Amino acid sequence: MIEIKDLTKVYKSGKGVFDVSFEVKQGEVFGFLGPNGAGKTTTIRNLLGFLNPDQGSCRISNLDCWSNAAKIQEFVGYIPGEIAFIDNMTGISFLNLIAKMRKMQNFTRKNELIEILDFNPKGKIRNMSKGMKQKLGIITAFMHDPEVYILDEPTSGLDPLMQTIFVDIILEEKKRNKTILMSSHSFEEIERTCDRAGIIKEGRIATIQDIHSLKASQRKVFSINVSSQKDLDNIKASTLEVVSIKDNFIEIAISGNYEEFFKVLSKCNVISLDAAAQNIEQIFMQYYGTEGGKNHE
Repeated sequence: MIEIKDLTKVYKSGKGVFDVSFEVKQGEVFGFLGPNGAGKTTTIRNLLGFLNPDQGSCRISNLDCWSNAAKIQEFVGYIPGEIAFIDNMTGISFLNLIAKMRKMQNFTRKNELIEILDFNPKGKIRNMSKGMKQKLGIITAFMHDPEVYILDEPTSGLDPLMQTIFVDIILEEKKRNKTILMSSHSFEEIERTCDRAGIIKEGRIATIQDIHSLKASQRKVFSINVSSQKDLDNIKASTLEVVSIKDNFIEIAISGNYEEFFKVLSKCNVISLDAAAQNIEQIFMQYYGTEGGKNHE
């Protein structure tokens, strides 16, 4: 449904995106991860037809995103990373304006979303909080029941309850076989909603994996309380990765292979064992190290 092939868009500064390629299948939720400036928004702007690629192509439903931008936007719901509204309008007048531009006939979904998101549509947009404006953006993107969603940081400014409600909305759309590309800083959202995730670093795709593979690559750290110094010495003498030792507590890091781990522990008197699994955010940082804050967009 979404196809990006060898996409390159370079700005005068030399920053941009380079040879970006990936596909999003119909009915799939694809997470697009990266810090600010990594190239997420540039990629999304090319998909919406706001930018013309220097090289490569973007296609949605087999339509070229640059030459068929107007047609594509008829069946795409889009939430930009920074939403701009007509501030002197009320929420409902803005929604009605967009509905008229889209020639919408059915307003059922719009009314459902207003209720689900607890949105007051009567207030002036200029007086709305960031969270309320984000709700307005979500309703605008979803109310025409599009086939494809392209969402750039869709929960920015929402409180935790509304973030959870938004995840539920995405999962419901997923059940309805909608295609969703979602850029997010919320790794919980990605874990809960996405089938696959792509990580972009400095304008280039670092990896694309399904969520189960990302979770399988988790590096787990175990805190083990043993009864004696002899037990500690046995563990230190093994090939296991020792993270820290304090008193009779030793922390061991494991990435996938547990055979040696259990073999060594079977020879020790283990009093207690606790595990802290790495989340996707920590996996994500493996690809960035300390470079995540650089601006490349």
